[in-house]
Amino acid sequence: MELLVKWIFMMAFCLSIALTFFLETCEAAGNEGNDDIRNIIFLIGDGMGVSFTSGYRYLKDNPATLELESTEFGPYLVGQQTTYPNDPRYNVTDSAASATAMATGVKTYNGAIGITNDHTKLKSVLEAAKEKGKGTGLVATAQITHGTPAAFGAHVDQRKSMSAIADDYFDDLVNGKRKIDVLLGGGSEWFIRKDRNLVEEFVKDGYSYVTNLNEMNNDESAQVLGLFAKRGLPKMIDRSNDFPSLADMTASAIERLNKNEKGFFMMVEGSQIDWAAHDNDIVGVMSEMEDFEKAFKVAIDFAKKDGHTLVIATADHSTGGFTIGSQGQYNWFSSVIKKVKRTPNYMAYVIIEGAGVKETITKYIELPLTENEIRYVETAARTQKAKNIDNAIEEIINNRSLTGWTTSGHTGEDVNVYAYGPGSERLRGQIDNTDHAKIIFDILR
Repeated sequence: MELLVKWIFMMAFCLSIALTFFLETCEAAGNEGNDDIRNIIFLIGDGMGVSFTSGYRYLKDNPATLELESTEFGPYLVGQQTTYPNDPRYNVTDSAASATAMATGVKTYNGAIGITNDHTKLKSVLEAAKEKGKGTGLVATAQITHGTPAAFGAHVDQRKSMSAIADDYFDDLVNGKRKIDVLLGGGSEWFIRKDRNLVEEFVKDGYSYVTNLNEMNNDESAQVLGLFAKRGLPKMIDRSNDFPSLADMTASAIERLNKNEKGFFMMVEGSQIDWAAHDNDIVGVMSEMEDFEKAFKVAIDFAKKDGHTLVIATADHSTGGFTIGSQGQYNWFSSVIKKVKRTPNYMAYVIIEGAGVKETITKYIELPLTENEIRYVETAARTQKAKNIDNAIEEIINNRSLTGWTTSGHTGEDVNVYAYGPGSERLRGQIDNTDHAKIIFDILR
């Protein structure tokens, strides 16, 4: 009996030693994995629900093959995330609350930028990266002061306070330094104001200031403020060559930030997937999906060459209740969308400025439109309201393509998560939007 007790004691002791060794090894392995991650590129397709990534795959499909080919996103799908806010008024999130959750790891109310429900300031992953001496960047096709980028670099009570957000970008320091090294997007009217010229202040502080693609490409400064429009940039399908694409801005930001030997964190937003979906504009949505896909590829290509970069791509929520098919029919005709060469909104403003209805829509829609369809837009044009013309053209495209919409607002379903690089396995399965920040904070510790 005494020998049995001794044997049990020895076995317990050995198991204890083995368990301690195992835990220390796991902890070391976790730290080693964190050390292997030098850079983090976090891409957000605003409003990009599952139906958008599926619809975009239909759009890009090669009709000569039986299979439905993958887009650039497909190989990197690792799971999904929940998106709900912490708001007593709503259980469907807006961009500000969702971005705050992804940037700080804390859920908050709709409209909040980097603060809790009781208005306590929250540290973002961008700020944590700056504390570590890393380079930091924000890139967007909306105003750079818009809800999603703002949540990573500012702290205000309400997302509509874009002047306060712009002020925060300059005034709120981390370790005595500007917290954001690269700012690329729209929104110059919130930086150049009657009460304050933030562009002059950024330039005086050593930043370059660029306003078009050529200036951006010819500037090599590590710190840059790029404002390419008074508000949001034009949608990709409507954009002239003076404007950078989201891929152009992403590549420029990576090139600048990669000069920092400690690495970098950057957030890239495909902002106007959401804007087009609010408008129930499938042409604009698919155009912006392509813009976002190209930026995602830039990030993936860099990460593959670098070997020390974690790329995460997701959405903050879905928008519009987009359905691939409508009217009870078992079809969705992406071929219709490919025949439209400008957004309905663009065509509406061309008409408002004096161009003829038939001339305009037949110029930009390469389909044999019926007389009834032309008359429908002409009736809308007589109101002299661009929104009415825009809606009429969208209705024709939606009907012809069998595109369905359920709302002009956001919807609450889970959204996809894509990841590549060291640490990407931590994003697998179903996670919450706050988990992004928790994982990134852990990597940065």
